Amino acid sequence: MQFAEKLPWYKQFWPWFLIIIPLTSMVLSFTMLHLAFDGEDSLVQDDYYNEGRAINLDLHKVKQASLLGIETRLQFNNDRVEIEIIKGNVGDGSALTLDFFHSTQDFKDFQVTLLKDANGHYRGNIEQAIEGKWRVSLHPYDDSWKIQQVMHLPQSKAVVFNP
Repeated sequence: MQFAEKLPWYKQFWPWFLIIIPLTSMVLSFTMLHLAFDGEDSLVQDDYYNEGRAINLDLHKVKQASLLGIETRLQFNNDRVEIEIIKGNVGDGSALTLDFFHSTQDFKDFQVTLLKDANGHYRGNIEQAIEGKWRVSLHPYDDSWKIQQVMHLPQSKAVVFNP
């Protein structure tokens, strides 16, 4: 009966297999800790109480737009946006602001100033891509009223944009 030559431990499979499992677990744990402490969560509000009060104020502005009877139609054409006031009093008519809030990535948020043309339509230029789900908000410079809606953009047809 002959015995196989015994290899040293570091040349055998099983010690390395048993060492690799906890080693992999440690590397993944440290990676997750690094992501947890260094990653920024932009969706969490630090001062949620004041944020809640601001939401209530926004609801008052939406009710004001409804009381004024404002009805609009929103149209996107490539890099331009146009708002047609169907009925209602939007104020002095100088300019409106259209805010775009991305649903998950706040660094994509932007606003467009809409100026009134000779036909009574408000137009503005969009300087970035608007694909995906957005919360769109229309208000005058004095913030006396507000219309907001969640929509998937881009849209090829005109969108009824009412409070």
